[in-house]
Amino acid sequence: MRVLVTGAAGFISGYLVPELLEAGHEVVGIDNFSKYGVVSKSYDDHPRYRFVEGDAKDENLLASLAAGCDQIVAGAAMIGGISYFHEFAFDLLAENESILVSTFRAAIDAFRQGSLKRIVVVSSSMVFESVDVFPTPEGAQLTSPPPVSTYGFQKLASEYFARGAFEQYALPYTIVRPFNCVGIGERRALRDSEIMSGNVKLAMSHVVPDLVLKVLKGQDPLHILGDGTQIRHYTYGGDLAHGIRLAMESPAAVNDDFNLSTAQGTTVLELADAIWRKVNGDRPFRFVSDKPFEHDVQKRVPDVGKAARVLGFEATTPLDEMLDEVIPWIRDELAAGRM
Repeated sequence: MRVLVTGAAGFISGYLVPELLEAGHEVVGIDNFSKYGVVSKSYDDHPRYRFVEGDAKDENLLASLAAGCDQIVAGAAMIGGISYFHEFAFDLLAENESILVSTFRAAIDAFRQGSLKRIVVVSSSMVFESVDVFPTPEGAQLTSPPPVSTYGFQKLASEYFARGAFEQYALPYTIVRPFNCVGIGERRALRDSEIMSGNVKLAMSHVVPDLVLKVLKGQDPLHILGDGTQIRHYTYGGDLAHGIRLAMESPAAVNDDFNLSTAQGTTVLELADAIWRKVNGDRPFRFVSDKPFEHDVQKRVPDVGKAARVLGFEATTPLDEMLDEVIPWIRDELAAGRM
């Protein structure tokens, strides 16, 4: 299978591209390096990988790359953590809608020409921002109030792009919703503002690397957003990539949507304590609560049964192993002056 991956230099794509290559697929990646700046990947010279530096909003370029591809993974987006989508509430909408228009037009053209078989939309757990059913099954985004953040609303719109393209042009689709990706390779976004958390300047806007950074810098007591009771399902990037590949390869996944997540829920306070103990050992854990952001969802708890039944997917990497990978990586980045 030949796959076009937009946003190929992004965080999740850093796990997805090698997953696809290892499975024997050919990958064409496009990215304009707008989030982190120029980055190199271990698979850049892989014989079945071709990278094109370019903007996913360039419809002509995307159409030329999509021609002859079997699937497109719509992964390009202006994206960040909670502080990021508060700061860029309008830009997230405008930029990501433009990317989607270009991507879907390229996909529709390639499908009409007879080459493309499917578009895969990388959505987000934030489409469930306003739900009150837990664990949250696929479909709850259609029966619950819409997301209140522009980021969540835009990710929901990406799913409607898929449904609309199928209704009007019969373009097959698969929607995947990663939950709280954890892994290495995430750096500070070029457009991220400088935010202080206690005496430490945050380098990123996702909770795991931010907490790791603060603990590594010796912050005591540790500053967390809110009271720490927020529940998240931290899912390893490699597991998410495996689930996305299974969805891409499965005929049963056509015109369907899937939550991709670990089944294990963890509070922010439990996460903070685990990071603290890995870095500080038996030193007493102390924390203080900072004022949370407006759109800091209290519970993000997915129903993972559908992905297990249809795809045979299960996220198996425990949080402890994720932290054993992430903490040394951030320590090295910190020592090298990149954070």
